[in-house]
Amino acid sequence: MRLDKFMKVARLARRRSEAHEALEHRRVLKEGRPLKPGYAVKQGDVLQIHYATRRVTVRVLDVPLRVTPRLEPASLYEILETVAK
Repeated sequence: MRLDKFMKVARLARRRSEAHEALEHRRVLKEGRPLKPGYAVKQGDVLQIHYATRRVTVRVLDVPLRVTPRLEPASLYEILETVAK
């Protein structure tokens, strides 16, 4: 699954366009390197997401094959760290 879509499905971004814009502006990092919207998310990836007022580090626990109504967004990732700016 593309990273911008994963961020929307996991509710790490409100809309896919917001996630895409954050990725284009290099606000999502993996191992200190900025990621592109088309990056294929894998289970176990650790991502740093820079929001306007905080920085959140998450670990991807599961990548769904498709989006269903029963999907629980919080079960897709775990928050490792939150730092207020």
